[in-house]
Amino acid sequence: MTGPAGSTRATPPDAPAPQPAPRDDGRNETYIERMDRNWNELLQELRVTQTGAQILTGFLLTVPFQYRFDELDDYQRVTYLALVLLSALATILFVAPVSLHRLLFRRRLKPQLVDAGHTFARAGLVALALTLAGVTMLLFDVVVSRTAGWVVGGALLVVIAVAWLVLPRLIARRAAADQEAGPV
Repeated sequence: MTGPAGSTRATPPDAPAPQPAPRDDGRNETYIERMDRNWNELLQELRVTQTGAQILTGFLLTVPFQYRFDELDDYQRVTYLALVLLSALATILFVAPVSLHRLLFRRRLKPQLVDAGHTFARAGLVALALTLAGVTMLLFDVVVSRTAGWVVGGALLVVIAVAWLVLPRLIARRAAADQEAGPV
């Protein structure tokens, strides 16, 4: 198989058949090269989210040792414990692709690894979104009032939904419409 710049690479006998990239994306890469690029892009995203989730989890784990923790009511304690679990879950989900890579290393399963990593990253983002909104809700509950906590937590979920779901879909829809319309 010939790769970029004319380099020759041997294709393993059990490797999936190379599939050309769509011609309209401006890339000249094989299916395997695309999977490598997708994996590298996923890793870059995970580096950012892993660090944030780990810092948030670490912070949450120190809260019970603060002098005012005993003043929390039952609702606040249950909410806090749920947030610790969500934060730990987010961290686990963001780190899972690394574990998968270690266990599947050199087995020529990059497409499956990319798909699984994508699924773990999306699930991790859901857990992270709930944790971010929940931590802010709990903070406002403790400092201002329960109502303020619910309002701020709900508002953050709306902002996250717009930034993480709605806006990307609008951008994709506009790009598809622009592609159909042709060059300007």
